[in-house]
Order: sequence, then C-alpha cells, then structure tokens
Amino acid sequence: MKTLSFLILFTLFSIGNQLYGQQLNYEPVNPNFGGSYLNYSWLLSSANAQNPFDDQDMSSGLDNSPLSNFEDSIKRQILNQLTRGMFGNGTGEGGIGTEPGTYEIGGLVITIDETRTGSILTIIDSQTGEYTEIIL
Repeated sequence: MKTLSFLILFTLFSIGNQLYGQQLNYEPVNPNFGGSYLNYSWLLSSANAQNPFDDQDMSSGLDNSPLSNFEDSIKRQILNQLTRGMFGNGTGEGGIGTEPGTYEIGGLVITIDETRTGSILTIIDSQTGEYTEIIL
C-alpha cells in the first residue's frame, strides 16, 4: 500500500515537473484604450451594423420644399405673436393670446383656457398629433 501511494505521489510530481505555464497578458482591442489602431475599421463597421437608427430620418428635415419652409415660418410667427400676447410684451388688444378660446391656424390648433390657478395653453399639431401644454 505504501509503495502504491509512493508511486502515485511520484507520478504526480513527475507530471507536474513537465507542465509549464505562461503569464497572461491583457491587450485592449479598442484603439482609444491602448489597442491597435488597425482594429478601428473593424470596430466601426461592427457598430454601424448594430445601429438601429437610419440616417434617412435625420436628413429628411433638411430637404424641405419652399412651401414647407414657408409653413414653418408662419407657425413660428404665430407662436411668437401668441407668446408676446400671453406675457404682455405686445399691446394686449385683440388678436391671439388675449382671450380664452380655440384658434385653428394652418396645421396648429391652439386652445387657451382660463382656470383659477392661471392659464393653460395647449398647442396641437394636427398633422403629426404632437401637442404641447403650457401652464401659466
């Protein structure tokens, strides 16, 4: 029995003598963190392949027709007049923003309601359905 345990122990030590290990070295992949600059194109193409957003959605706002630009300009002017009337920078006589009610101008539906605590201004874009509510 002693010879068997000695033989097993001798075998384990002799096998352990023949095994060699190596030191593990970490090298980052991303060039921003010290990795190889050759990985840049691979990382960029991988990120673009995983990107769920389309560039067409971003550039569609830049290619507006002159009629669309004119409509946006009119909307901005109406909202500017409305804010001047609400905050008292204008004359305050007549026009939009001085009396409660509903106004339909172009693609905007503007509703002004008076409450006990102040005024509620609701602006709805009838084309997209987006709305903004301002409590004064």
